[in-house]
Amino acid sequence: MKKTDVCPWQVAPILLMTVRKPLHNPRKIVGQYITEGMTVLDIGCGMGYFTIPMAEMVGGSGKVIAADLQPEMLDGLRRNAAKAEVHNIITHQCKKNTLALDDWAGKIDFALIFWMLHEVPDSERLILEMRSALSDHGVLFFSEPKFGHVSADQFKESLDMITSSGFRITEYPKVTLGRTALLEKL
Repeated sequence: MKKTDVCPWQVAPILLMTVRKPLHNPRKIVGQYITEGMTVLDIGCGMGYFTIPMAEMVGGSGKVIAADLQPEMLDGLRRNAAKAEVHNIITHQCKKNTLALDDWAGKIDFALIFWMLHEVPDSERLILEMRSALSDHGVLFFSEPKFGHVSADQFKESLDMITSSGFRITEYPKVTLGRTALLEKL
């Protein structure tokens, strides 16, 4: 997959499979960083694998902004959220070259970029726009796959770019088959 290729929406049902839960249980991966009442951003949300559990974690007083480029992903997310009876998700369709998150400037407490930054043609712009959306000391959970898409050197390059964009690394959480960092906005 070239850097400008996004995961096609037709693959999304595979990403939602219940057999994935033992490897990537959203509650185990991000649950300790999310509390009730938070505003959370899921960038590249797909059909809601992380979005729906995060919406449950933030409770009725919180919300999750689910951002994706593909309208089919957002349609699938809406259907899945309705089935799960989760109503605190705001879907947001990004534009081809921008997250278009101006309405959320400084309002996001926690942002998730899970296994998708390698698909973005201008990852530095994405990080800067996401940073603008984060509140003071907002948290970014960043993970990329170890095999097939992102080498250790490429992950380090991405981390260097993120830290030079105004973040500091606070820890390296363990994610099966992934390279991961938790970062705080400076």
